[in-house]
Amino acid sequence: MGGISVWQLLIILAIVIVLFGTKRLKGVGSDLGDAIKGFRKAVDTGEEKPTEAVQKSEATGQTFDAKAEHIEEPSSSKK
Repeated sequence: MGGISVWQLLIILAIVIVLFGTKRLKGVGSDLGDAIKGFRKAVDTGEEKPTEAVQKSEATGQTFDAKAEHIEEPSSSKK
């Protein structure tokens, strides 16, 4: 009960095709596919760089010392 049947999905699909047309839907689909490919590529290359740096530092025995500091922006002064 309360679910969407196959017939309802087909009616919705038909309305969308009538409103937007097949050429526009094809363009939207290809744009979405390109965006997903670009996102996956960025995620894959983003993960490789830190891993390589860690492997190099472990191989050479280097360590990195750092100190975290919080710096407030001048525009966010409290009143």
